[in-house]
Amino acid sequence: MKLRAWWVVIALAIVSGAVWLALRERAQIAAASPAGMLRRLPAQNAAVLFVDFDALRRGGILKLISPSKASEEPEYQAFVTATGFDYRRDLDLAAVSFTNDGEFFVVKGRFDWKKLESYAQAQGGTCGGHLCRMPGSTPERRISFYPLQSNLMALAVSSDSSAATRLHEPLSGAVQPLDPPVDPVWFSIPAENLKSAEQLPGGTRLFATALASADKILLSLGPQGQQFEARLAVTCRNSTDAAALAVQLQRATSLLRDMIAHENQKPNPRDLSGVLTAGVFEQAGRRVLGRWPLPSVFLESLAGGTL
Repeated sequence: MKLRAWWVVIALAIVSGAVWLALRERAQIAAASPAGMLRRLPAQNAAVLFVDFDALRRGGILKLISPSKASEEPEYQAFVTATGFDYRRDLDLAAVSFTNDGEFFVVKGRFDWKKLESYAQAQGGTCGGHLCRMPGSTPERRISFYPLQSNLMALAVSSDSSAATRLHEPLSGAVQPLDPPVDPVWFSIPAENLKSAEQLPGGTRLFATALASADKILLSLGPQGQQFEARLAVTCRNSTDAAALAVQLQRATSLLRDMIAHENQKPNPRDLSGVLTAGVFEQAGRRVLGRWPLPSVFLESLAGGTL
């Protein structure tokens, strides 16, 4: 009887351990999913960027838009040598929140944490309890990072030298895009951020002014046939506002074409003039949808820094 009781205890311990491991693995998988990563980001009044680097890599677009190793900044080459981390090979997903308090990143990939800690210390930083702090480009831009799990990093650039610790747990009021797109790259922008368009590239200010009265704005990039295109999804307060916005965007496109023609020029597929003048828009209830084809020569110009 005593021997039988011990076997029961051992069996229960094995089953409990197996259940705990399964739940732990499921929690880790959920944390490293796009939804799990987004739930950690500050969302209020934040512009949010999501990039599926693995999808871009498999689709060939990452190679197309990445600068050649010969043209890389020496600082980045030194970083790759010291840490063994190259985004073209080792980065899979990145979720970024741009706030008034700094930039917050949750990134998934393959990291050599010991080398990253050594790099931070070599740059004048400190590491303790897996949290690393290091100086940024200015005193107000302090960099902090630490592992959420072996393949998941929390990173922040802020005046707070421990800002990365804010990403430790999922936040209430999680980031929710208009409709989570299947596109590998998307950017959710508060309309409030577009009310001051002076710092935007030439040609884009016309569109930013039209979008400033919108409710929610989502830009994304994805494949379309053998090429790629940028997509716009805007949610307005009502269908009347959406109809007016669609007309404004069409007028902005026509006005840009006229401005280019007035200077005896033609839209260039290698720069924004060729992209923006090819935009088409449609209204669907409270939403306005837009598309801009992105020819390969434009993406190559973007990667080469000649845009």
